[in-house]
Parts: sequence; C-alpha cells; structure tokens
Amino acid sequence: MNRTTSEGRVLVVDDEPMVREVVTRYLEHDGFSVIAVENGRDALVAVKKAAPDLIILDIMLPEIDGLDVLTRLRRSGDVPIILLTARTSEADRVLGLELGADDYVVKPFSPRELTARVRSVLRRSAREPGGRRLEFGELQIDPTTREVMVDGAPVELTAREFDLLAFLAGSPRQVFSRAQLLSQVWESSAEWQDPATVTVHVRRVRQKIERDPDDPQRLVTVRGVGYRFEP
Repeated sequence: MNRTTSEGRVLVVDDEPMVREVVTRYLEHDGFSVIAVENGRDALVAVKKAAPDLIILDIMLPEIDGLDVLTRLRRSGDVPIILLTARTSEADRVLGLELGADDYVVKPFSPRELTARVRSVLRRSAREPGGRRLEFGELQIDPTTREVMVDGAPVELTAREFDLLAFLAGSPRQVFSRAQLLSQVWESSAEWQDPATVTVHVRRVRQKIERDPDDPQRLVTVRGVGYRFEP
C-alpha cells in the first residue's frame, strides 16, 4: 500500500517478501510513502517513475544486483541510498560505501533503527539553510546550497560525504574520533554501525577534494585518535 504523506517517498528494494512487508509497515506508520519492489531491474524503473527521496537497497538482488543498481544510480544522481547487507558481507559493505552509499544496515536489523536511519539521512540531505559559507583557499563549502568547489570547479559529494566534510570543516583543527563522528554525523553508534564506515567516507572525500589523496592536507588523520580538518 502506498500513501502520500509529507514525510517523503521511500523506495524499498528487497527480494524477501517479509522484509519488504515489515519495512513498509514501519515506514508507513511513521508517515512515509513507500514503494516496494523485489529486484534491481524494477528498482531502476521505479526510480525514474517515482523519483523517491531515499532508497533502501538490498545488495543481494535478482535481475540486477544491488551494487550494480547503486553504481548506475550514482552515475545519474545523488538520491540518498541506504544499503541492506548480510552480517557476513563486510567486503560488500565497504564496496557499497566506496561506490557512494550514504549508509548501511546489517541484516537481521531493527525496523526502528532502520526508520531512524532513514530520518537521519533525509534530514541531513535536505537542502535547507545550514550556516555561513566556508572558504579555505581553493576549497569552498556552502552549507546552504550543499555545494563544494575546488579551484572553482564543482565537486559532487553524496549527502553523507557532504555532511562529514561540512562537520569537520566547521570545527577546524579539532580532532574527532570515529565514535564521535558516528554520533554527530551519522547519528548512530558502534552498536549499530561499524566505525570503519567513517574511514571509508573520509577516504572518498579525500579522493574528491585533495590534490594528492595519499598525502592529504585538509582531512588529516591523527593516529590513534581520529580525524581533523586543516584550514
């Protein structure tokens, strides 16, 4: 059942009927409009037809697997994507984040936790005024438009990559642990999410804003502690 609400439209992609049913029920209870499909091919069609605000995407799918769907979607847009993964598929989780997923949830999962993640990602990806423009030489970060420029050229970041960069840049030279970043940027904890998620996102942002990602000058690692932004 699909309902039109003010909370946003979510596309759920999973080949397990029970998962689709439970996730749909919880999201609709929280006021979301839900579209549910069972394979990757239908997911790509649904994205074009329905223009969802967020996608919950299982990795293991028939027709076209979830990582391939993710890759195709990232070529054409930046719709927020939360992956559903098996507990044993750590390599797939990391690859999914590398390909541009905003978040992931491990099966079996708490539907309430998933709903909280959906709200967190949507809230942070919303294009709302977010404070003053940040300028650091060749790097400019505009929280209002959620745009990043390097040497005058636009840089495409996923919603979560932007959140991470803007958060660190908003407190220059302050060191944040991965646990702190999970709490402040992901609004989650190590109980629900592997801190390696932060490491992957830092690496992706470096690849996009650093002149030499192997010798970062902006997003600096403080060994044994965490990360800081150098203005």
